[in-house]
Amino acid sequence: MKNTPPIALPPAAVVGTPLADIDTPALVIDLDAFERNLDRLQAAADAAGVQLRPHGKAHKTPAVALAQIARGAVGICCQKVSEALPFIEAGVHDIHISNEIASASKARLLAQAALRARMSVCVDDAAQVDLLGTAADEAGSRIGVFVEIDIGHGRCGVSGAEAVLRLHAAVARHPALEWRGLQAYHGGLQHLRGHAERREKSFAAAARAAEVVAALAAAGVPCPTVTGGGSGSAEFDFESGVFTEIQAGSYAFMDRDYADNQATGPLRFEHAMFLACTVMSTAAGAHVVVDAGLKSMSVDSGLPTVWPAGPLRYRQASDEHGVIGATEPGGPLPALGTPLLLVPGHCDPTVNLHDELICLRDGRVETLWPVAARGLSR
Repeated sequence: MKNTPPIALPPAAVVGTPLADIDTPALVIDLDAFERNLDRLQAAADAAGVQLRPHGKAHKTPAVALAQIARGAVGICCQKVSEALPFIEAGVHDIHISNEIASASKARLLAQAALRARMSVCVDDAAQVDLLGTAADEAGSRIGVFVEIDIGHGRCGVSGAEAVLRLHAAVARHPALEWRGLQAYHGGLQHLRGHAERREKSFAAAARAAEVVAALAAAGVPCPTVTGGGSGSAEFDFESGVFTEIQAGSYAFMDRDYADNQATGPLRFEHAMFLACTVMSTAAGAHVVVDAGLKSMSVDSGLPTVWPAGPLRYRQASDEHGVIGATEPGGPLPALGTPLLLVPGHCDPTVNLHDELICLRDGRVETLWPVAARGLSR
């Protein structure tokens, strides 16, 4: 066999490539819809006098964060310390780790990051505070600390003001730590389908946070920031008067799961992220098979929908295949080689499966955005 050079994988697309010619499966962004989503939520935050701190875990893409900050966001959230590093390198200088950490190595990494950016993190145990204080002191940096309170989610966070006051006292013992306030997040609210139920339970959760804020004030402890909320509850979070900062993430892309929520008023976001795929087999006759399965998208929140909504339904996902059938028995099916768009069920883990976002305007590629924080889950 001849000594030949390695085969280079050609790019899925370049600037100017039409949508139909993108090599699939590929994650594509409708820039017009994406920008309208960003503008819509930022305008609502500005009108409510609430800061917007979008969640980077939803997109893991510095270009998205910079677009949000350019519109007025105060910074971003990340869920893991490692996830924050590409954003810092890209010029994002205010990052909240909306999660707890429990190892000295992660505390040291966060303390190093705090030399480059304004960093904060959640705690719900005094041992976490001590890890952070030691690491920040050794690094010569300063870390902001939020006590996470449980407002009904039942995952992380302490219950009640007494526990918060104990942790506030623990933070005060470390000169390299800065008390920032409370994180109050209820993830389960984000996916309650009924608008009225979501409203009622969002206000109930906000009221639990307000009780803690009031108890802290009575004890002489200020609470400069209450951060939390999300894409599904944002309209109620703004109205509650409790949150000073909203952590919505999925609104930028809008997956199928969020679209299943009943929404009214101005905060109805558009689908802006799609998985481009191609019909690769029609041999079965009763269905077709596309080249997008579990290795291209997450199905933890259910199967994707075919976009635009119509006569086709995505029925089954396996590793590299997706079965698509007609909505009505005997309905027409696409031909071999037909390009299709899917709306994934859950945008966050779907993005984490891709190296880049292929961004289109008017049906052609305008730019390519690296998913720089892909796989950074430590």
